[in-house]
Amino acid sequence: MGRAGCCCRGAERLASPSLVRRFRPLLLLIIALCGAHIGQCQVSTPQCRIQKCTTDFVSLTSHLTPAVDGFHTEFCKALRAYSACTQRTAKSCRGNLVFHSAVLGISDLMSQRNCSRDGPTSSTHPEVQHEPCNYHSRTQHAHTHSHVHAHTHSHAHGHSQGHSRPVYLFCGLFGDPHLRTFKDSFQTCKVEGAWPLIDNDYLSVQVTNVPVVPGSSATATNKITIIFKPYEGCTDQRVYQAVTDNLPAAFDDGTVSSGDPIHISAGAEGATGKVRALWISERSPGHHVELHAGYIGVTVIVRQLGHYLTLAVRIPEELAQAYDATQDLQLCLNGCPGGERIDQAGHLPLPLSPPALGLQLQQLRRPSYSSQTQASPYGAAQVFSVEGAKERCREQLEVQDIYFHSCVFDLLTTGDANFTMAAYSALKDMESLHPHRDRWRIYPRGSATSTLHSDSQPILRLALLLLCALSVVLM
Repeated sequence: MGRAGCCCRGAERLASPSLVRRFRPLLLLIIALCGAHIGQCQVSTPQCRIQKCTTDFVSLTSHLTPAVDGFHTEFCKALRAYSACTQRTAKSCRGNLVFHSAVLGISDLMSQRNCSRDGPTSSTHPEVQHEPCNYHSRTQHAHTHSHVHAHTHSHAHGHSQGHSRPVYLFCGLFGDPHLRTFKDSFQTCKVEGAWPLIDNDYLSVQVTNVPVVPGSSATATNKITIIFKPYEGCTDQRVYQAVTDNLPAAFDDGTVSSGDPIHISAGAEGATGKVRALWISERSPGHHVELHAGYIGVTVIVRQLGHYLTLAVRIPEELAQAYDATQDLQLCLNGCPGGERIDQAGHLPLPLSPPALGLQLQQLRRPSYSSQTQASPYGAAQVFSVEGAKERCREQLEVQDIYFHSCVFDLLTTGDANFTMAAYSALKDMESLHPHRDRWRIYPRGSATSTLHSDSQPILRLALLLLCALSVVLM
């Protein structure tokens, strides 16, 4: 017999298709509220293999990124495999809320991604083609090898020394500038001049920031330098440099790729395609460039929005930690020095009346500046009120998280409406590259939403009580 949680006998009646449809919004709400505590809200039996189905789906999709061609095809194949797995274990999972929420989630994802119900599925045990210059292949091979020899290692060393699946980190920089570190700490900094974001044995990323408004401590990025260091057998050193109004689709030496071909998923039918170990993809000429270093599992997105640049990076944790004592000044790793912080431990004070911006606008309105203002491709600066800035930011950012508040801060500080799109693009790049969806949203310290998240325990208890009450009603 299985171990029953709070939702015991009445829960099985939730498996009825008519009741599932009727109470679907409520069920999804309860599942969402339970979050990490979902194990308390299910009937768990040894025969129900929904956890195995979910683990296989995560394994099949963990390496996929929307930036790579063929993402849609591979994701749909993984969804169909996930659906088939749930069908095989459906009988033994009657009354299991995790199982039923997974079925509903699969259906929703298939609709959102326009995935057909019929078609090829991903194999949960794909044949791994070992490619030394393909980070995913290299680590997957090491992971498989470690499982094959885990028993031997455990006897030889007392415990398994096997490799775990790679963990990825995200770092982003945009606006005035706002920094999201590898630890998901969100900071607003001055950092005028050249500063290293990342500096390890494989990759170096440096940004140069200049003052945005005379008399203000706020700066923004007008130059990005990325160095992909030599990797024996895969690529020579390559340098990429972007400056305002010059976002090239090539490295400094004029090449657009480097290294031997490696396999990636591509094509409408999920066929195997090839790219170089290091390559550049120009998504929007002069505005959006992506750099893919498949040999080290790194993706970098560089954009120009208005007069300034934004950056987003995804990198394996083991590579990000490969540095020595002389490389410890890395903003992505350790954040900005205390003396360079504008925010106050996560709280971003809004400039209610920026005098420097008002003075700048007065100067721009003088006749000697009129021709320059009219010719500017970035638009003239404006003076926003707090409510006006919030209204403008709400046009692009619906959730009032830290990206929204950063947008408001930037508009009040600079009067440059382009920073609205910078915040929106930074959010979308984060969602594209950040590996942990549950960490996407960060809320300013002291905000109502932040307080709601910190006080989630009463909500979870209420959700559990609501679910139990629903089970009793349906008995």
